[in-house]
Amino acid sequence: MPASAPSLDADPKSGRISLRGRWTLSHAGAIGDCLREAPEGTREVDATGVERLDSVGVLQLLRFAQKRELDFDGFRFREDHRALVAAIEDVHDDRPGRKREYGFAAALGRLGYAVVDNGREIMTLISFLGENLAKLLRLVREPSRFRLTPTVSHMEQVGLDAVPLVVLLSFLVGAVIAFLGSTILAEFGAQIFVVELVSIAFLREFGVLLTAIILAGRTASAFTAQIGAMVSREEVDAIRTLGLDPIDLLVLPRVIALMIMLPLLTFLAMMAGLAGGLTVGAFSLEIPPQAYLARFQDTFELRHMLVGLAKAPVFALLIALIGCLEGLQVEGTAQSVGERTTSSVVQAISLVIVLDALAAIWFMEMGW
Repeated sequence: MPASAPSLDADPKSGRISLRGRWTLSHAGAIGDCLREAPEGTREVDATGVERLDSVGVLQLLRFAQKRELDFDGFRFREDHRALVAAIEDVHDDRPGRKREYGFAAALGRLGYAVVDNGREIMTLISFLGENLAKLLRLVREPSRFRLTPTVSHMEQVGLDAVPLVVLLSFLVGAVIAFLGSTILAEFGAQIFVVELVSIAFLREFGVLLTAIILAGRTASAFTAQIGAMVSREEVDAIRTLGLDPIDLLVLPRVIALMIMLPLLTFLAMMAGLAGGLTVGAFSLEIPPQAYLARFQDTFELRHMLVGLAKAPVFALLIALIGCLEGLQVEGTAQSVGERTTSSVVQAISLVIVLDALAAIWFMEMGW
């Protein structure tokens, strides 16, 4: 073997290997063969005996360190090689990513990864739910842990501030449902049944569903952004350092506030939707307000309203937990805050719709 060829000497007792020769582009193949011969128990690398070193040699050593799970900062280099090593180490991860593959196997692989990731997210959410329920029960035994001021503040933020938006959208949706229903019912001369259509639709489904979707987009994103910003500024770590529980300080006040305010907003949405139907009946369907209200009173069933209100606390708990969990999972960068905020909105809206569909089927099968 030429004197300039890459070589290494291994010391099995200490787990150290000493590099020799020229680790350059012209010896790229020999470098790979040399590193593959390194003992499995290698813990230290001494490259001070390397005669010449270029970017290829440094990259090979970086990949060797990653493969063997070694600390590259612990590699020893000659003083005149350190600047090159530092420069290559800074940019070696900046290579352009591989082009996305569009074949069937690649699509199947992406689907598999997505299923695994979603399953992991569901398990994390379930465990987070259990932790919060346990600490909610602890509040019963230790009321001094309850944070009244943050809870009231969040009630104002998620409840009172959302009233105009919830009422306006519910009113307009109620009017649209009345218009669409009257178009069909007019063919049978049964426009008066628009009253039952709007009332049952809003009391059972649309009131709670619209409110939950609005708060999923408005409140879940706010919770994620607020807590994520605290994670980025290491405020959550400071809370733990002080011996305090971030769940008690940051999560439970938001959960309790949303569980109180979402049923109240749902009731307002129901009333606004009924008002939208009443307005359309009075101005477009020639149903006087007195006749509309009399028909509503005759056909009203309390169970429809109770079904809608019963779903509100469940949706509130789901939205609050997703928003807070995604915020706590922020990794400390502005990009991570944006990604987690988007994820919280998508997850909250999707799960609210899925749960509402399952609940509707269950209540129908139960005859409620």
